[in-house]
Amino acid sequence: MEFFEVVEKRRTVRDFENEEISMDIIEKIIGAGLKAPTNDHMRDWHYIVIRDKSVVLQLLDIIPKGISEEDMNQLIKDWNLSDNEQQEAYRNAVPKQHKMLLDASVIVIPLLKQKTDILHPDSISHLNGFASIWCSVENIFLAATAEGYACTLRVPLGNEGEWARDVLGFPNDYFMPCFIGVGKPKADADVIKQKDIDVKERIHWDRW
Repeated sequence: MEFFEVVEKRRTVRDFENEEISMDIIEKIIGAGLKAPTNDHMRDWHYIVIRDKSVVLQLLDIIPKGISEEDMNQLIKDWNLSDNEQQEAYRNAVPKQHKMLLDASVIVIPLLKQKTDILHPDSISHLNGFASIWCSVENIFLAATAEGYACTLRVPLGNEGEWARDVLGFPNDYFMPCFIGVGKPKADADVIKQKDIDVKERIHWDRW
């Protein structure tokens, strides 16, 4: 698949087929993640790939399995989601947070070596390692798309990161930025309308 076609086709998917992904393909996708730019040249990243559904169930036990309409409306209010398309995107995404990861063929947990306190940085440069791992995550999304798969993503809330550490046993000096689900999209998977952005309106030549 040509690069710009991959970029165009990449979408977050939350509805997956019950289909396995070979180890070779997973390694290829994560290998693309390891090619991402890194802040210190070391690429001190690790990835836990979870295929065992018993481990998946334990890992996801902390994530709510749904949300009431009342709580959904309150969330939209609390998060100041005033745009109608944005609201619809959240109404589709929030109730699926548990199921989308459970139904994915694999869950990938990216990890970065935590050399500074990411949650309480002294300066923006202390977030360089955190920024780098997100470059890796995007490469994983694009590589999965190129192979005919798709990804979904959840950023840990509350103590979900520490729960994942207890379940998966990764070291205390490694930080988990997100859960990534990878799988084959269902033929009738929901396609969320994207905001139409005119690139000409977002580019400022030489000055704002």
